[in-house]
Amino acid sequence: MKSHHMARLLAASISLLLSGAATHAAENGTGFYLLGSKGPAAGITPPPGVYFQNDIYIYSGDLGGGKSLPVGGKVAVGVRGDAVFELPTILWILPEDVAGGRFGLSATLPVGWMKTSADVTLTGPRGRTLGGNVTDTVFTVGDPVVSGLLGWESGNFHWQTGVMINVPIGDYQNGEISNVAFHHWGADVSGSLTWLDPSIGLDLSGTVGMTFNAENPATNYRTGNEFHFEWAAVQHFNEQFDAGLVGYYYQQVTGDSGEGATLGSFKGRSLAIGATVGWNFKVGELPVSTRLKYFHEFDTKNRAGGNAVFVTFSVPLSITKPVAAQ
Repeated sequence: MKSHHMARLLAASISLLLSGAATHAAENGTGFYLLGSKGPAAGITPPPGVYFQNDIYIYSGDLGGGKSLPVGGKVAVGVRGDAVFELPTILWILPEDVAGGRFGLSATLPVGWMKTSADVTLTGPRGRTLGGNVTDTVFTVGDPVVSGLLGWESGNFHWQTGVMINVPIGDYQNGEISNVAFHHWGADVSGSLTWLDPSIGLDLSGTVGMTFNAENPATNYRTGNEFHFEWAAVQHFNEQFDAGLVGYYYQQVTGDSGEGATLGSFKGRSLAIGATVGWNFKVGELPVSTRLKYFHEFDTKNRAGGNAVFVTFSVPLSITKPVAAQ
């Protein structure tokens, strides 16, 4: 199991910094932090080097009958949505020791397709009807996300802190009810812990974080602060295969604000539980890590509830020899 433990360090833990567009949160029912992106090995920082990861994220959900959602500066009722995103990520772990741990930088550029439909769309608090059934489909580039992390380890314990920044330069469709970009700055601060025993192959991981959002200048809408907790319990059966349970809890802790927040504070909540399988293999001498995660959402409030799937592929592009601390 020790060789398997090293393989996880080299490949699977690249997913630590994944982020991008998602179908969660307050305005548009969306938030830039992708719930479910953390999971197995969340607290593990890979060795120095450059890594590539590509995620395909698939989501389908609805708000439920008669419920309203702020989208595109309007108010929509009976919202239903489907989305498919591709999230290529480059991660660089520096060879130098920083504060007794390893420091890394990453960048993600989401590209995605989204289809949103609503039974009724309104323009403001007086409720003027714009149409009986509105459908909007978009395929475009979202806001890039840049990240930094610092990770440590001691025995079977691995822990990490990280910051992610949403940079609002993606293709935002002003006034539309489907958007891949968010058109506002945002930051997410998180901490992750993993207990991985290589002798028995058990991985127990958890991540807690808080997302902070600036105002969207196109809609004068500012989403409140969002708390998230993600967990994973995975058993490695051999060097190639693992399987287990995953889940997350989301709670908006402060209300929405701004002139565009016509529905008031509109705090959202959701829980999800699901399963994951991982498979590691080699292409020649190149180690490849793949993972499938499925989440089913329930107990949702002021946001869509549905099902999400992650398909993840990650490889090391280069491994660098660590620089000894002075």
